[in-house]
Amino acid sequence: MSLDLKTGRREPFRAVLGFTFQHWARRPGYVAWIAGVTIAATLAELFIPLYAGRLVDTVAVGAGEGVPMALAALAAMMALAAVTVAGRHFAFVGLTGLTLFTMGNVAREAFARLQRFSTDWHANNFAGSTVRKITRGMWALDLLTDTILIALLPSLVILLGMTVVLAWHWPVMGLVVAAGAIAYIALTLGLSLRYVAPASRLGNAWDTRVGGALADAITCNPVVKAYGAENREDLRLATVLAKWSLRTRRGWLRGTWSGTAQLAVLLALRAAVIGLVIWLWIEGRAGAGDVAFVLTAYAVVHGYLRDVGQHIHNLQRSVNDMEELVAMHDLPYGVPDRKAAREMGVTAGEIAFDGVTFHYGGHADPLYRDFSLTIRGGEKVGLVGRSGSGKTTFVKLVQRLYDVTGGRIAIDGQDIAAVTQESLRRQIAIVQQEPVLFHRSLAENIAYGRPGASMAQIEQAARLANAHEFIMRLPKGYATLVGERGIKLSGGERQRVALARAFLADAPILILDEATSSLDSESEALIQQAVERLMEGRTTIVIAHRLSTVRAMDRILVFDRGRVVEEGPHEQLLAREDGAYRALFEKQVSELAKGLAV
Repeated sequence: MSLDLKTGRREPFRAVLGFTFQHWARRPGYVAWIAGVTIAATLAELFIPLYAGRLVDTVAVGAGEGVPMALAALAAMMALAAVTVAGRHFAFVGLTGLTLFTMGNVAREAFARLQRFSTDWHANNFAGSTVRKITRGMWALDLLTDTILIALLPSLVILLGMTVVLAWHWPVMGLVVAAGAIAYIALTLGLSLRYVAPASRLGNAWDTRVGGALADAITCNPVVKAYGAENREDLRLATVLAKWSLRTRRGWLRGTWSGTAQLAVLLALRAAVIGLVIWLWIEGRAGAGDVAFVLTAYAVVHGYLRDVGQHIHNLQRSVNDMEELVAMHDLPYGVPDRKAAREMGVTAGEIAFDGVTFHYGGHADPLYRDFSLTIRGGEKVGLVGRSGSGKTTFVKLVQRLYDVTGGRIAIDGQDIAAVTQESLRRQIAIVQQEPVLFHRSLAENIAYGRPGASMAQIEQAARLANAHEFIMRLPKGYATLVGERGIKLSGGERQRVALARAFLADAPILILDEATSSLDSESEALIQQAVERLMEGRTTIVIAHRLSTVRAMDRILVFDRGRVVEEGPHEQLLAREDGAYRALFEKQVSELAKGLAV
């Protein structure tokens, strides 16, 4: 496998063609049919100039004796033309099925890979840019398929066939056409791959950035409006577009210069062929029909050669457009399932960290080093500590969003690295501080953790989450679309929908990321009631930013730089005069008192 030494990736041209051929291999019958009828149609077109030459010869004979021969030549030309038209038609019918099948597969597989990439990957990539890579690559695959099967294949058949036919009559003519065609194709390939492609690749990179900039500003439009920053965002996009325009202009101009060079070579070849056939006629080695045959044959060759330049340009452009998609397809999953991974079943919900060592990629020192901790089944545990102390990482490791560097994490004695991630995460319900909702109906959002839930089950979950009443006040009730990321709902309403989703999932393990923070008192009271109901009978982990929310926990774990420095119930930890928990608690009480005084 050829690698690009600068990027460490496969060489783009080979990578994209290999990717395309792998997808074609899933429909070999389609490919064989398209190639077969295309070649048949092209061979039919190849013989038309021969009968054109015969027609000229019969015309020279005279109207009387030559009429039957002329009509026969005309009939042969029409029959060959009909075969060409029919062959092209059936080729395009087959191509439609192959292309749609392949584009659909590419989109599905790219989406499936994206869904399974690591949390870090998604955090470091714009959603808009990623969507642009996929859609641009899909349509580039359409162009690539057309170019290879419907454009380049018949062009090569014509060039090879016509060269052989001409060489059969006049070897020197075949040699001139072959040499000219090879020189033209070599020049076209060299210019496309070495001169045009690098500029086009850079232009595509900036095209991706344009998509990312657009998606970033549109997604964050509420913030833009809040700060009256429309003009600032306009200027930011204009800056990106200016750089995109410069890079794209260079690519397009290089394509123009490449096309001009190709036309110059074709002009020289035309002069050589016409000059040679005139010389053959002067020498008496070619008659009027032969001259007509050569001129007609060269007109066909010239047309295909001229098109070859455009086809190679399209091939290069489609390879550039697919390059990012193929590179993304080559990326490994951040946290893959093991080959022998089994389904996980949880009853008690005991979580055990056994000698766990973990550090984020790029960090020299581990966050956790030989970390051991057990949360009993059904126990309610609060995680507190300063920002960056390891609370969020703890729950991410429980979900296996990252793999540990050493040691293991087990739930009910089952190593979570030895089970499928899907079955693991079915055992865990999560309510985040900022819940994310799909731009779908409220019913679909609530039922996301249990897709087959009935409407009665959805409504019951909403009632338990204190969400049913506000939902029924909406014009379309449970059929109401919530907007992108739930923007049409208030913070408290989104939180209650997320709680309803957790109720319906009915998982034995529950993770709460301060579900009542930043809410008004009425919403907080409703959500707190729902949270207390939700925690019943479940192993619960609460990430606490406000320590008042963990007073009722069975145990509180105080984190500091990846270690648990204190643990115990609220009253016990508060009684420690120099304790870390007490210091955090008193600081929050002091800040609250200052806020009330103001």
